[in-house]
Amino acid sequence: MWKALWRKWTVDKPALLGDWLWDVLVVQFAAFLDRLTLRRVVAFLPVLILIFAYYHRIPIPPELMLVGDVLAYIDIFSVLLLLGILSRVTTILFVVKQATARIASLTRNLAATVGRLDIRHRREHGTRVRKRLADRGRDDSGGEPIIVGAALAW
Repeated sequence: MWKALWRKWTVDKPALLGDWLWDVLVVQFAAFLDRLTLRRVVAFLPVLILIFAYYHRIPIPPELMLVGDVLAYIDIFSVLLLLGILSRVTTILFVVKQATARIASLTRNLAATVGRLDIRHRREHGTRVRKRLADRGRDDSGGEPIIVGAALAW
């Protein structure tokens, strides 16, 4: 009887406990790790920060609480970030489109203006060249008042 009791409590019960421990710590833990996703890890981080914040052995600044909120709502923040980037790209494309339209209209106007100048036809050889006046090259305005005005301003 003592041998059976000794065997039951030293071999059979620890073996049962070992099987249970193997099931819980190895098999169920491996199944949990298979189901674990990055989203679940990120969603659990604010809980860890909250636990550390209320544990009070290590003081945690409130910024870490906000980081936890950002990590919890990462989907919403990523959508807002993408919308912001897309709106900037749309604005840049709109400005480029306007600039190209403006350049196209300027080239059309330039082509029309050059066409009106009629550069292809030169003067006829038989026309007289006008003589310029001899006094035209001399400056009669008298540059002295300008110099006096500049000195007064100085």
